[in-house]
Amino acid sequence: MKISRFLFLAAFVALVSTSFSQKPSLTLALLKYQGGGDWYANPTAIPNLAKFCNNQIGTDFDSDYATVEVGSVELFQYPFLHMTGHGNVIFSDLEAENLRNYLIGGGFLHIDDNFGMDPYVRVAMKKVFPELEFIELPFEHPIYNQNFEFKTGLPKIHKHDDKPAQGFGLLWEGRVVCFYSFESDLGDGWEDQEVHNDPQEIRLKALRMGANLIQYVFTES
Repeated sequence: MKISRFLFLAAFVALVSTSFSQKPSLTLALLKYQGGGDWYANPTAIPNLAKFCNNQIGTDFDSDYATVEVGSVELFQYPFLHMTGHGNVIFSDLEAENLRNYLIGGGFLHIDDNFGMDPYVRVAMKKVFPELEFIELPFEHPIYNQNFEFKTGLPKIHKHDDKPAQGFGLLWEGRVVCFYSFESDLGDGWEDQEVHNDPQEIRLKALRMGANLIQYVFTES
């Protein structure tokens, strides 16, 4: 099943024209996958990102989020998918095909390595796009230059292996269809402050970067 990217662009029109509606226009979604990895990590992350985007860039997201399986037709209801975890990731052939159709058709996937999923998620995404490689996006890329500017690229939120944060993309016909935040852990920064006791300055960087991803999806992708 394929879906036109214009459907997602039409969703943006609805998103910024909500003054006549009492109900939020869109819902962000968390991707549920197989393999044993904790896809459900950071339960307060997406609601906090939704609220931040509503306050800072004028969106009207539901404060709750949907959970959608990789192989489900419901995938196509959500223009933005967030994927996280610490471990194994496995896509069946049908799941890989479904996710590929979703991304080619205009959807967007944000993969956020919560530490430990890197060797697994790269294999899984290679099944989705065998012809593509993750490339590190330059600091000049529009993803880092939306409402909030990140002159040195992806912000470092958690220590992990103490390596620099890197933002990788899968590009389909020039469009970033998947953004992979590595050695950063944006989702931990989105969580309630008491969960990880991050300084407010660090949390704000994570939320601003998340807002940039949202803005990129609805205005430039």
